[in-house]
Amino acid sequence: MPINNQDFIQRLRAVARDIITDDERLAVYETDGLTAKKQLPGVVVIPDTVEQVQAIVALCHAHEVPLVARGAGTGLSGGAMPHSEGVLMVMARFNRIVDVDTSMRTATVQPGVTNLAISEAVSSLGLYYAPDPSSQIACTIGGNVAENSGGVHCLKYGLTVHNVKQLKVVLPGGELIVIGGKGYDTPGYDLLALMHGSEGMLGIVVEVVVQLLPKPSEIAVIMAAFPNVVDAANSVSGVISKGLLPAGLEMMDKLAIQAAEAFVGAGYPEGAEAMLLCELDGSAEELQVLIESVRTVFRTHHCMTFTVAWEAIERQKLWLGRKAAFPAVGRIAPDYYCMDGTIPRRELANVLQAITELSHKYELQVANVFHAGDGNLHPLILYDANNTDQLTRAEAFGSEVLALCIEKGGTITGEHGVGVEKINEMCLQFDRNELGIFHGIKNAFDEHGILNPGKGIPTLSRCAEFGAMHVHAGEERFPHLDRF
Repeated sequence: MPINNQDFIQRLRAVARDIITDDERLAVYETDGLTAKKQLPGVVVIPDTVEQVQAIVALCHAHEVPLVARGAGTGLSGGAMPHSEGVLMVMARFNRIVDVDTSMRTATVQPGVTNLAISEAVSSLGLYYAPDPSSQIACTIGGNVAENSGGVHCLKYGLTVHNVKQLKVVLPGGELIVIGGKGYDTPGYDLLALMHGSEGMLGIVVEVVVQLLPKPSEIAVIMAAFPNVVDAANSVSGVISKGLLPAGLEMMDKLAIQAAEAFVGAGYPEGAEAMLLCELDGSAEELQVLIESVRTVFRTHHCMTFTVAWEAIERQKLWLGRKAAFPAVGRIAPDYYCMDGTIPRRELANVLQAITELSHKYELQVANVFHAGDGNLHPLILYDANNTDQLTRAEAFGSEVLALCIEKGGTITGEHGVGVEKINEMCLQFDRNELGIFHGIKNAFDEHGILNPGKGIPTLSRCAEFGAMHVHAGEERFPHLDRF
């Protein structure tokens, strides 16, 4: 049914008080963090209660109107890009921390609560919530579930899926269900894991129970400078192969270092070609041993400087530069295309060298800043959106990076999701049988296909078209493409 059908709009107004239909206000919601992709929504609705969410979803289901849920809009893969003939449901008003259970070390929160707000709310209890995306001051827990977000501390403490105990979800027909539980396990299929990273395609999350952790007794952050990215990358593999498990292990190359330092003045070594930030936690005695072990590994790989920050203010300053790296590159280019792919740690040096070669090929600068410990790359491809050719080259550059990740045994996303940005590359990673299973799962939840349509999982016909393009270009790296 067309979204401008007046009967449908009137029914929508009957179940939710805040409806937006004028183009000027709709433009606020035309894009998420992937600003290269824009689309005015058909209508925006901002519900206040779970009952309203259920009514809106049921109405869209009955009329087969596309429905996209949106959190804070900080996603970087176009997962919250609206549908021109659909409803965009904004979950911003679901921003309460409902309950904190200290005996179970859990917090029950609404999906519009920001990531950082959870840790701030329980700090006085000596607790915190471990996943910490760089956008944690703004990104919401509902979006974290939808994309299975990670962050600096995911190396030791896991992704969102490893830190969520229970979800309340509104299904595409409007039914409210509870998935998971506060215990260590629940009976039946693991729908809790399935919902993480599902990008709003299976249901709408309206409440989340997260696991809280006790704050570490001591924390130290090592900042180490290296003469080249290869030595820094090999240091990462060296640390893990020695049996060491840092809380976080992040890498930045020269361009990222310079941009972040100019932006926040974190005290980074601007003359270095690469830098590692390594956070360790535990008792004071443990940390002394761990620091010396890391120092030995780094020296083996030609570390130039090695400093340790113990005080909270010093540690925060170092992490501020890392977490501000994305906006910091705005000082050196009008726009950036943030990629998100994951590779085995052993391939870090090879892939970083290949990215440098691609930078020369496409004549675009790239700043590398990423979660080195778990191989989650975030190359920032710099371009000017006012130059159509530069945008085209940036997208082609990004596609080659993702193809490279697959070739090296990795995957096209670590935490940003697929959305619309990487939907073609899904055809590279999965064959028709695997994609058929994904579509079967989608259909089991959402038979009308109303939730976030056109995202995440490509149709087989789309893959056939994409495969034909690759065959025409003489691409032989992914032979399964000719079988779509």
